[in-house]
Amino acid sequence: MVRSQGSFTPEDEDSFRGVPPQHAQLRRELGAPIGVRREDSQGYVSGEVESSALEDRIVDLDTVEQSPFLRGQKRVPVRRGPFQRGTANRLRAILLILAIVIVAGAGAAVVYRYGKNSWRFRVDSSDAIEIVGAKNATRAQVLQVMGADIGRNVFFIPLDERQRQLEKIPWVESASVMRLLPNRLRIALRERTPIAFAKVGDRIELIDVNGVTMEMPLGANYSFPVIVGNAESDPPSTRTARMKVYLELVRQLDSSGANYSRELDEVDLSDPEDVRITVADQQGTLLIHLGSSSYLERFSLYKAHIQEWRQQFQRLHSVDLRFDRQVILNPGSAAAAPVIEQAPRPGPKPIAAGSASADGRHGKGKH
Repeated sequence: MVRSQGSFTPEDEDSFRGVPPQHAQLRRELGAPIGVRREDSQGYVSGEVESSALEDRIVDLDTVEQSPFLRGQKRVPVRRGPFQRGTANRLRAILLILAIVIVAGAGAAVVYRYGKNSWRFRVDSSDAIEIVGAKNATRAQVLQVMGADIGRNVFFIPLDERQRQLEKIPWVESASVMRLLPNRLRIALRERTPIAFAKVGDRIELIDVNGVTMEMPLGANYSFPVIVGNAESDPPSTRTARMKVYLELVRQLDSSGANYSRELDEVDLSDPEDVRITVADQQGTLLIHLGSSSYLERFSLYKAHIQEWRQQFQRLHSVDLRFDRQVILNPGSAAAAPVIEQAPRPGPKPIAAGSASADGRHGKGKH
């Protein structure tokens, strides 16, 4: 058997076997033995290393070098922040909102300071106050309410308070106050609609459906009956209730198309159970008691028989029609007692003053 002469160093053996330098270095670091030399059948020395651990590691390294698509055996460490990704996103959103709020607040503060102090928003004179819808309410009455706002910043004028003050003007039913930038005011008024005259104390004023009285405007021309029985101390609720009675009276008198309401001179609403009206013709004035209902029926009775009654009494003072089956005629003379008779029907002759009524009784009626 032929033996190799001399000895090989590890470096010589690696070079002889064609081992890459990095593999050879790894084998020396691991302390792997060189192995047992073998001879083949012809006596040549193979010199293979028998260490399985070393060969497996060398195979692994070869695989890593040959396949660039395999993942590394050791993970690369990643540096993590103090917050998780979802928490960090929420914090960024909150910070963005806070920044927007701060910027908006700063802008609003600048605008507020400018609007408060700038001369452009100051009501300079009464010419900057526009009034629409005023026919009977005077400009002087309106400026008496708004005069304190002349020279004031338009943004600091209390519009709601001024509206309530304007609605206290008798002719004003409702009002609205608006700002017209930069320094003007617009006042829109809706005035009350008078439906009658009202005697309040010694004054004759106009009155609307709610019982509110208004002074007579200069140059006005109205034709209404006069409502009596109101006092200055009456609360608004009492006046409103009385005006409802008056409206019902007018509605019934005009419902037939005859427009009897035009014949009314005065309407006494002091007693809601006895509405008393005063009418006038060529022979004088006459007080009529209509009660609290059936106004048209009772007034039609008066219209049908007034000439007969005046033939009986030259100075007829009042007619009481409150009762369904009788009529009370008051001659108006202190010596003559009121006459009570049955409700007239078409055809019967009226009963003379001072004589017995149809049922043989005398009685007294209200004046």
